[in-house]
Amino acid sequence: MYRLFIGLFFGIMITSCDSDVDAGQFVVGSDNLAVTNKVILIDTATVEVATINFDSLITSGQSRILLGNYEDPIFGKVSSDSYFQLTSSSYNLQTTSSDTEGANYVFDSIRMVLVPDKYYYGDTTRIQSISIHRLLQKVKPNTDDDNFYNNSTLNYDAVNIGTASFLPKPLKQDTVFVKMDNSFGDALFQKLKTREITTEDEFIEYFKGLVIRSTAVNSSSVVGFQISSVLQLYYSKKVTDEQTSILKEFAISDVAKQFNKISLDRTGTVLKDLPGTTGRLSSNLTENKSFIQSGTGLACRIDFPNIKELKYITEKGAIVDAQLFIRPVNNTYSKSHPLPDSLNVYVADQLNRISGTLNSATGNPIYAILNKDEDEFDENIGYSIPLGTFMQNEMVKTSDSKLALILTIPTISKAVNRVVLGNQKNTGNKIELKIYYISY
Repeated sequence: MYRLFIGLFFGIMITSCDSDVDAGQFVVGSDNLAVTNKVILIDTATVEVATINFDSLITSGQSRILLGNYEDPIFGKVSSDSYFQLTSSSYNLQTTSSDTEGANYVFDSIRMVLVPDKYYYGDTTRIQSISIHRLLQKVKPNTDDDNFYNNSTLNYDAVNIGTASFLPKPLKQDTVFVKMDNSFGDALFQKLKTREITTEDEFIEYFKGLVIRSTAVNSSSVVGFQISSVLQLYYSKKVTDEQTSILKEFAISDVAKQFNKISLDRTGTVLKDLPGTTGRLSSNLTENKSFIQSGTGLACRIDFPNIKELKYITEKGAIVDAQLFIRPVNNTYSKSHPLPDSLNVYVADQLNRISGTLNSATGNPIYAILNKDEDEFDENIGYSIPLGTFMQNEMVKTSDSKLALILTIPTISKAVNRVVLGNQKNTGNKIELKIYYISY
């Protein structure tokens, strides 16, 4: 449907907008702002929506230990384990005056201390269980890019050296203490005591690192822990019957040597047939919905297949503004599955290769901003994206290539937040595109 407006009125609107509006790059001269000019509102242009999968997201260097698992009723089974290397500021026990005095040191205990960083996703009213295992490989990538990804893994000992079950309370900053196996702790202590380990290289050769795995069968959440979480070794010096414990800590000193393996089992879901990185799954095949999820690589792709046809509306004309409003599907978000406040918007080619962010005419990145104003039927809740510059450039492009938009959640590499969006056929949660075209 086309709607006609007085050109002079729209010209005033254009000149009053700031850069956040992202009107098209086409500038209407004062001579063309006559009352005979027409601004056409086009709101029937086809918008194709699909789900794509980035199968490799960098999860090292994110400064978050992400642990947990839950079964999402829409997306499938989500799980996150964390791998990391530990080091110490020194590899000697407390300074002693003589070797004889050092011989009196004895091992007391060892534990892992996990400090929540307030991030959580899902229902935290169920018990979370974890197990800790020694790595059999050094925390070193197999590739040449020095990164670890959401699908990276390292070999580890199947026998755990520590377990814990706890009720997540991330907002209260309740620290989780995991008692570790004494034989593991004593063996490490003896290596330090006898000076078999005196350098970082010797330490890493002996103790390559840890993986913390999520093991709860009925867990319903994923929780974040601070990178400042530490392994604490306690030992003491027995002189009399009294003894005072001495603490030695091993920390994650290099954030590049910590990463989270985040997996999604889509079996039995509408996403079970999701193709590889260069493909796409049309929302027409997934109940008129598209899907975005951090950590697992799911993203929403938006195409405008007929945008070039708009240049034939009149002999002379231009897109001066365009607005895309995309709605989350009702009953797919809640307090335990909240909507993100914004979405990142990228520009990509036919093979989902991202060339950069969507930018305004002034070069500033554009985000999809959530409108939270509720109404009786939640019709006002959705994400707005100004597309004036993008649509004008696509319309006048001389080549046959077409660019698409890719939507992701900002915390794509360090969380498991998700959102479900409707397409043009989705009843009640329909995506809307409004294009303002001026003829002159």
